[in-house]
Amino acid sequence: MKRFFIIAVFLILLALVCVGIVGFNFMRDAGIKQYFATMKPPAATVSTVVVKPSAWTPGVEAIGTVNAVRGVDLTVETSGIVKNILFHANQKVATDAVLLQLDDAVEKADLVAQKAQAASDQAALTRAIELQRRGVGTDATLDAARAAADASAAQVNKLQAVLDQKQLSAPFGGTVGIPKIDIGQYLAPGNSVVTIQDLDTMRVDFTVPEQQLPLLKIGQTVKLGSSLADMSFAGSIRGIDPKIDPASRLVSIRGEVANPEGKLTPGQFVQIRVELPQENNVISVPQTAVTTSLYGDYVFVVVPAKPAEGAAAAPAKPDEQKAAAGKADAAKPQADASKPADNATKPADTKPADAAQQQAFTISQIFVKLGRRNNGMVEIVEGLKDGDQVVTAGQNRLFNGMSVAVDNTIDPSKSANKEVQQ
Repeated sequence: MKRFFIIAVFLILLALVCVGIVGFNFMRDAGIKQYFATMKPPAATVSTVVVKPSAWTPGVEAIGTVNAVRGVDLTVETSGIVKNILFHANQKVATDAVLLQLDDAVEKADLVAQKAQAASDQAALTRAIELQRRGVGTDATLDAARAAADASAAQVNKLQAVLDQKQLSAPFGGTVGIPKIDIGQYLAPGNSVVTIQDLDTMRVDFTVPEQQLPLLKIGQTVKLGSSLADMSFAGSIRGIDPKIDPASRLVSIRGEVANPEGKLTPGQFVQIRVELPQENNVISVPQTAVTTSLYGDYVFVVVPAKPAEGAAAAPAKPDEQKAAAGKADAAKPQADASKPADNATKPADTKPADAAQQQAFTISQIFVKLGRRNNGMVEIVEGLKDGDQVVTAGQNRLFNGMSVAVDNTIDPSKSANKEVQQ
């Protein structure tokens, strides 16, 4: 009987322990679920910009190639052996400067002989004219002498032109390139000798879609550079092709730009922007504020949190406030009447007691319709209005309705923000 009683007590204790363990685990799981159900994620720090209508300078952007207004590859017109090279690479030469001399000994000898023949024919013409004046010469003799003199003079001019072809001269002033020939080399007509480029003025050729053709006209300002962020050169439109390419539906445009420092090089790739008339009251935001998804483009707008979402706790009842105040007064040590009240004249601290008293913010996801882009800014056609506070950095970790803290000291698009707020 005693053994049965001990076993029963042991089983009861074991059952109580099991019930306690199960109850503890149940309460722990319920507490964890309650904790995570009521826990709010910490506020994310973001930078923002206030949307304001501003001036907008639209433009037509394209990609083009730079070439010299005057630039050719020089070739020889006749064959011969290179006798002398009268230039060096990157030398600036004047108009008609002799750059190359071919062997011209034979042509010089032929020219001397022909000049002698021309002098003889001219003397015969002079005698024929004198005889005709005296009445002893015939008209046929005079005509033959005059024809011979004219033919000799023409032959002299021909040989002089052949002799001049043995020289290669600069057709205009400019900068010559690297020589492509050597002394003693035999050149045939059409062989390239050197390139010459006038680098003082450059032309830029580019194409635009036919839809943008009505926006362009002769004389409009053209800016170009190595990138859209570095438009350090400015010129104007000099030509618009009157025909649209039926294959590509593009229109060819040509502009001219001064290049006094020689920073632009023929054949260089450049970004181009044609400035259009300025527009006012345009809503725009930094491009960093816009996020693109499969559902469209959207931004996050910062709005004040609703009262239920605020961090401030509900105010205590009047009776509880009085009781708490009484306890606090009782806990304070009695002030010594003999000591002056040093803090009596100090102003009250105006800072909030804790962060909960500060205004809380949340974000709202707004889908927008984008327009034109310019200098890091994007036009908002639909979705935003004047005064909206838009997030410009930190969107990758945000979601709709999330609590945020605004800190514009870490804004990576300060330059763009300044332009928006102008």
